[in-house]
Amino acid sequence: MNNKFDALKDDDSGDHDQNEENSTQKDGEKEKTERDKNQSSSKRKVEQFWRFYSHMVRPGDLTGHSDFHLFKEGIKPMWEDDANKNGGKWIIRLRKGLASRCWENLILAMLGEQFMVGEEICGAVVSVRFQEDIISIWNKTASDQATTARIRDTLRRVLNLPPNTIMEYKTHTDSIKAWEEFHGLVNSSGR
Repeated sequence: MNNKFDALKDDDSGDHDQNEENSTQKDGEKEKTERDKNQSSSKRKVEQFWRFYSHMVRPGDLTGHSDFHLFKEGIKPMWEDDANKNGGKWIIRLRKGLASRCWENLILAMLGEQFMVGEEICGAVVSVRFQEDIISIWNKTASDQATTARIRDTLRRVLNLPPNTIMEYKTHTDSIKAWEEFHGLVNSSGR
């Protein structure tokens, strides 16, 4: 008997509906248990993170040129990392004074899995500069337009951005090319 239908076929007790109902209840209980485990695990992760985060200097309190990176375990905040190389990032330029609130909202949304794009999110960066601050969120697959659009829309919502806020998506391939051109590493043939 490989599945519940084989069991029902061989069972002549007349309790077919009861067996199927019990099986459905058990499936529902398994799903609820799994969901509870995931929520408990997420809650633990957020609590553990908050223990560290509550002692950190906020981006808005930094002076000069600084970057904070928060990436998933095993992913380096580098364009060339295997998890990032086919991806890109959403970039938002903020006026001074907004970085701390936006950074906190962004990382909590990431920890709380509010982006609902599976394993697509790699990490986030806040860059404190003299004139402005920049927040970016990195994802794995730049070519997946539906996913990048979902990330953009969620980012706009969790950061409570005005509708006229300019958001730029840049592939990591384009970032590498721009960096090489800026640093004079590309000759006239493009290499």
